[in-house]
Amino acid sequence: MKKIVNYVVPAVSLVAIVFSVAAFNKTCAATQSTNQVATVSTVSSVAAGQPVDLTYAAEKALPTVVYIKNTQNSKTQTVEYSDPFADFFDPFGGFFGRGNGGSQKRQVQTPKRVAAGSGVIISTDGYIVTNNHVVDGADELTVTLNDNSEYSARIIGADKTTDLALIKIDGKNLPAITVANSDNVKVGEWVLAIGNPLGLNNTVTAGIVSAKARTMGEQGTVSSMIQTDAAINQGNSGGALVNTNGHLIGINAMIYSQTGSNIGYGFAIPTTIMNKVVEDIKQYGTVQRAMIGIRGMDVNSYVDLQKEQGKEVDLGTMEGIYIDEVVEDGAADDAGMKKGDVITHINGQKVAKFGELTGIIAQKRPGDKITINYLRDKKKSSVTLTLKNEQGNTKVVKNADIDVLGADFRPISKKQMEQMEISYGLEVIKVNGGKMKDAGIQKGFIIQRVNDKQMKEVEDLEKVVKEASTSKEPVLIIKGIFPTGKRGYYVVPLQND
Repeated sequence: MKKIVNYVVPAVSLVAIVFSVAAFNKTCAATQSTNQVATVSTVSSVAAGQPVDLTYAAEKALPTVVYIKNTQNSKTQTVEYSDPFADFFDPFGGFFGRGNGGSQKRQVQTPKRVAAGSGVIISTDGYIVTNNHVVDGADELTVTLNDNSEYSARIIGADKTTDLALIKIDGKNLPAITVANSDNVKVGEWVLAIGNPLGLNNTVTAGIVSAKARTMGEQGTVSSMIQTDAAINQGNSGGALVNTNGHLIGINAMIYSQTGSNIGYGFAIPTTIMNKVVEDIKQYGTVQRAMIGIRGMDVNSYVDLQKEQGKEVDLGTMEGIYIDEVVEDGAADDAGMKKGDVITHINGQKVAKFGELTGIIAQKRPGDKITINYLRDKKKSSVTLTLKNEQGNTKVVKNADIDVLGADFRPISKKQMEQMEISYGLEVIKVNGGKMKDAGIQKGFIIQRVNDKQMKEVEDLEKVVKEASTSKEPVLIIKGIFPTGKRGYYVVPLQND
């Protein structure tokens, strides 16, 4: 079970944000007529002050929520460990090249691990949305529907930043949920959380929307969450948060707890963000993330911080986003925005806190234009800027495949390990062209580290290529050893200028 520890009150209370996926163990733990995501803009049809009947919503949504089992198979890994007595028994080993500083190698067998979570069917042909942390690292994904039918699933795409993933099963005429516009959700309205918590499949819990646009999780991860007091526990991850019409308004993701169990604080990723992530994965293979190019905080947080330092400050408002830093050559910098400006509106929509800003930007793509209203020295101003990607331009960011390297690889043999006195590496067995040839890498070179990550299997290289291709700096720093024993390194850019 993943945890993000947040010391809310130092030395007083330890509080954790807990991803609501069932922990790893050694043992297994409204149909749409279209294949597209059905989106509606209606809000829950409950008259104020009237009793709430949630049976309709449960009946409508339950068939669309699935149980997901993530299996990570047992693997053999070569690890290094230190032997403090090695040099005692062979004091001249290191001097004559026989020793390696007390470092020894051995193979270990990792245990088979199984985790469980939930997912939501969003199209009749088998597309399912869940959390990234539900499917991360899976060798096998098994999906069980509400009627107990079972399918193997494949990952179409996943995004760590928003903690969302899109998977697919081969099915037809499946029950697909109706997707509502989460922007229309109101604080205080009734909602249901549906999933498979603690091994109790097809569980429905009820509560209200406690807050919107909550900024949660580690820096650089998902924010602008819907907060609910509907009970969410381990195994609820990836399940549905629905309104009284049984329409999807969010994907359950985490809880805020002192115990690891629900105490009334659950969080879901809004469908406005989910829809954009799904569209990007289908169209581009990766999420097109727009950047405004600022760092900042809520105005009230900034004012409080200044007061703690004995300073009085008047920004002309107590709502909005205080810009603490403008990223050089970013969208805001190009538009002339400065440190100390206070953003109050984006595209005419009021922005009172940082979660609202990130929620709006999360729905945009590089190249989109937005109009920002802001205060500078308490004077109103506005500017229209063009959002950029993490690489500082407006191009489509492509999730590069290992094929872009234009070479073939294989893990080194035991004989090579002994001859080269190394414990891991990937041998370049053929160079056809592409980025490897451009960089001058030739057949026989043994890759040991790429971007400071060990290369033991071809899958390790595939993963680092995909990560680097969508990063701020799409470059591979490759370190390794030549057949002669000489060490070397190469810089391999993944994108053309």
